[in-house]
Amino acid sequence: MSIKAESIWAPSPSTSRGQPTQLSSDPKGERLAYANNKSIFLRSIDNPAISTQYSAHTAATTVARFSPSGYYVASGDVSGTVRVWDCVGEGATKGEYHIIGGRINDLAWDGDSARVIAVGDGKEKYGHCITADSGNSVGEISGHSSQINSVSIRQQRPLRAATGSDDTSLVFYHGVPFKFNTSLRKHQRFIYGVAFSPDGSSIVSVGADKQIFLYDGKTGEAKSEIGAGEHKGSIFSVAWSKDSKRFVTSSADQTVKIWDAEAGKAIQTWRMGEEGKVSVPDHQVGVVWPSGRSDGLIISLNLNGDLTYLSDSNPKPHRIVHGHQKNITSIARSDTLPSEPTLITGSSDGRVCNWSTASGKAGLIDGDGHSNYVSAIASSPHGSIHSVGWDDTLRSIDAPAAVFTGAATATDGQPKGVAATANGLMAVATHKGVQTFKGGQEQKEVSFGSMSPTAIAANDEIVAVGGDNSSLHILSPMSLETKHTLNSLGSTVSALSFSPTGEHLAAGFSNGKISVFSCSAWDVAISRWSSHTGRVTGISWNKDGTYAVSGGLDTNVYVWSVKKPGLRIGKTNAHKDGVNGVVWLDEGRVLSVGGDAAVKVWKVEELI
Repeated sequence: MSIKAESIWAPSPSTSRGQPTQLSSDPKGERLAYANNKSIFLRSIDNPAISTQYSAHTAATTVARFSPSGYYVASGDVSGTVRVWDCVGEGATKGEYHIIGGRINDLAWDGDSARVIAVGDGKEKYGHCITADSGNSVGEISGHSSQINSVSIRQQRPLRAATGSDDTSLVFYHGVPFKFNTSLRKHQRFIYGVAFSPDGSSIVSVGADKQIFLYDGKTGEAKSEIGAGEHKGSIFSVAWSKDSKRFVTSSADQTVKIWDAEAGKAIQTWRMGEEGKVSVPDHQVGVVWPSGRSDGLIISLNLNGDLTYLSDSNPKPHRIVHGHQKNITSIARSDTLPSEPTLITGSSDGRVCNWSTASGKAGLIDGDGHSNYVSAIASSPHGSIHSVGWDDTLRSIDAPAAVFTGAATATDGQPKGVAATANGLMAVATHKGVQTFKGGQEQKEVSFGSMSPTAIAANDEIVAVGGDNSSLHILSPMSLETKHTLNSLGSTVSALSFSPTGEHLAAGFSNGKISVFSCSAWDVAISRWSSHTGRVTGISWNKDGTYAVSGGLDTNVYVWSVKKPGLRIGKTNAHKDGVNGVVWLDEGRVLSVGGDAAVKVWKVEELI
């Protein structure tokens, strides 16, 4: 047996309200680079289901920039560390450099792909210029009294650089080595974005004062202010077209605007969200104009993490790419569509997405959803989908329509899991006990004394509940009467899953072990599935019940054989910060989700 990575369905970029998010495209205009949690993702622009992940950072990442050569990426994190790495081969790290004592806000490469300027919120300094291959100093970034939000380097000689800061100043540098030349205070509030035009003739700056200023690219002399009063909110980001005649801005007023630099006028505007309605999630916090393309594509990022594809020849967006921004905490498979299975995932911020397993495309589940952590999702044999969250509610999902349906049903405590039975009952495990619901109405409730449920699973005939006292309770679905109890199992039960045939129940424990019980005698049928070194978070069976896949907080995914219990294959470091759920999709593929907010597809071959 073997398991190989097939594809990564990348998360959305991480965003923060009131702060710009940097996007970067490669010189060919084929890939997008951005930060999410502790990883950097390089994502195909034309097929967003194709991406690669760089996970060598140990702190939350903040920015990534392609080198002009297209062979390397420089990325920064909140600890002040910059990493330079290969983006064409296997992602090998070329250098790791500690730049400042705080968050890296932006990075810029020179035209030779030899030098990098990193800026941010340091303690002793706010930026530095280094060589990409060795980290040697090639200039000082000075002249600011507060954090620097943006930096840009002129790609032609003589080399120039510009930085924009919270102190409202734009500082102009001559290089190399880069040295302070002049400071310009045109803005009244924070400067969020600065950018040299591709031909090096101009610099543009934008900021929280809703103003746009143009400067001479060689001398740094201020030329003009344009577009006064056009944007009604902070301007977070700016990017030039490849002909250096136009640039695009994105703003908190929910608009993206293209500007004619020479005329100083907006020539096209897109407004996101519902017309006439103020929507904070639709604040446009980042924008990129990929230079290597001929279709005029512009990609804008909103606060919700959605990537909106715009074209200067189209008054409407022609694609919106959705996904999770936070830790994916739950996963379930839905077979309601006859053409293909659908994947339903929930994350720690309450977002629920549905995924096409054929294309890897994500969509958002609309309607009145969860307000925070989605703790579990379950699919019933009848095709309905139910989710529970830490807002102490049970909700129903119409998967084909991608919408929450009906009213939320309150649970008696914080839900730990949800399971569906064949007769339409939904069994919810909370920290207090187990409740069953049908049609939004509570049917039965049972508690277990001092035991607090930690996991739940169900099939046509029984409900299995695991507890924090290392016990397993087998209940009748209708009455919730205990039919059998297994005690002293050695560790807290953390995951439960019935095989499709109903012959076995797999129980994962917080110590990393998995036991498979016979559902007829309730004795241990398999005890050798014990390769995880951390809590088992999910178990899923193939359709014949002959193999199972498991994931754990040790970041690993394992595939197990019922016929040969000692045989297993694994993928270490499958998800940074742990695996939170797994699904067996078909005989050749399994899916996993985890702390890196990504969905990963694994190809399983040569099953014995």
